[in-house]
Amino acid sequence: MQHGRAARRPAPHHRLHLATPAERAAGHPAGPDQFCSLSTVCTFGCVLVSYLLGSQSCQLCCSPCICHPLWNILCCLLLWVVFHSSFCPGDDELWHYEYGKYSQHPQVLLCCSYGIPHIVPHKPNIHISLWYSHYRFFRVSESASPLMIITQKITTLACQLHDGIGRQAEELTAEQNRLAVKTRPSLLEYLSYLLNFMSIIAGPCSNYKDYIAFIEGRHVHMKLLEVNWKQKGYDRLPDPSPTGAVMYKLCITLVSLILFLTLTKNFPMAYIIDNEFLDKTPFLSRLGYLYVVTQAAKPKYYFAWTLADAVNNAAGYGFSGVDEKGIFRWDLLSNLNIWNIETATSFKMYIENWNIQTAAWLKRVCYDRAPWYPTALTFILSALWHGIYPGYYFTFLTGILITLAARAVRNNCRHYFLSSVPLKIAYDVATWVVTQLAVCYTVAPFVMLAVEPTIKFYKSMYFHMHILSILVLLVLPIRPQTHSMRKPQNQAMKNAIKSKDK
Repeated sequence: MQHGRAARRPAPHHRLHLATPAERAAGHPAGPDQFCSLSTVCTFGCVLVSYLLGSQSCQLCCSPCICHPLWNILCCLLLWVVFHSSFCPGDDELWHYEYGKYSQHPQVLLCCSYGIPHIVPHKPNIHISLWYSHYRFFRVSESASPLMIITQKITTLACQLHDGIGRQAEELTAEQNRLAVKTRPSLLEYLSYLLNFMSIIAGPCSNYKDYIAFIEGRHVHMKLLEVNWKQKGYDRLPDPSPTGAVMYKLCITLVSLILFLTLTKNFPMAYIIDNEFLDKTPFLSRLGYLYVVTQAAKPKYYFAWTLADAVNNAAGYGFSGVDEKGIFRWDLLSNLNIWNIETATSFKMYIENWNIQTAAWLKRVCYDRAPWYPTALTFILSALWHGIYPGYYFTFLTGILITLAARAVRNNCRHYFLSSVPLKIAYDVATWVVTQLAVCYTVAPFVMLAVEPTIKFYKSMYFHMHILSILVLLVLPIRPQTHSMRKPQNQAMKNAIKSKDK
């Protein structure tokens, strides 16, 4: 008779099967391409529960305006503990069912990463923290979004602590100086920042100082002080409500969910490399179908990221200020701009509006700090952060080529089309078509994951984007890019002082 954990383990046919890359590419019924997999149901269910917790508990029980910051920290952390224990108390529950033996890795990662700065001298500890976080994630990539979010937050805090403690203010850019953390967080603050229930499942990653300002009740107040309300006829600071923003984002999630339940099932990415489809379909039609299946894959991300944004807004977190029309904005943690994505006329514009908080994280921890080749190093870091599947590396290495080629075309050609409105419209239409097709070509391996289907896809597309990008880089002159790391915030001040001395 079996005892302990082994006795509670469900029968093999009840266990979640983690499909191999080849099975995923072939649309294996147990893989993530399944119409409504257990992974998808668990993730969406957890985010929905997080929304209920955020809208009720944080607004009523632990509002930063009426409660002590320590209580707010404990509330955000304890709600995660209750949430975690309710859904995953044993070996046969959701968390362990989904992640198996990797379910304990977040706890190990958190403890080791918090201990490193207290044991190792400061200068090397940021490098050790970054290495350890990415190494742990690299080894357990099946653990998916919780580890990805924790990795983002740990590295964000490590860099911002390094800026606040290990560097002089003169060495920092204006943004780095604004976000620098000058004191090490306590254990409770650290755990609350990393494990708060609002972002542990689907993110987004936020800056440590913004989160602490939210906990201490200064988050909204700080943004309101940037506006002269007396000129607008206010006797005191207004009290912006997130209700309108939350309802708007919930409507987007509903529409995205409907599209996911309809389009995603009917337009699988695996069909793009089906032998019969390749034999009977001409090249231009395959390009058109590639655009359609890529569009069909987006609603899942629109749903998850918009709902995660609504979760934080419902808790009162995410206020970013007031726009030119006097409308309160709740997009500090927004992860996408759907209109800008679908109308993007450059590869850069598309990337900047897709997974916005991850793009901001990559910029702050890599692009702004890389002494050489920041674009290439940022794409490589993004691939490592996503996991170990070959498709990720095909996607991001291709992204380097296309980004550099698109930048060369824009720098050398765009000004010729600004002389008249018809030329500008023609340029925008042409660049929109090229951008959308380039994105589809780039992200297809990200979905296919494995080497064999990726190479088959590239062959069916005649490697056209790779060839065009290389030709552009060979033919067009490339302007050297000024890098923000070499431009600290006091550079302008120094130049002004020198000019006065002359």
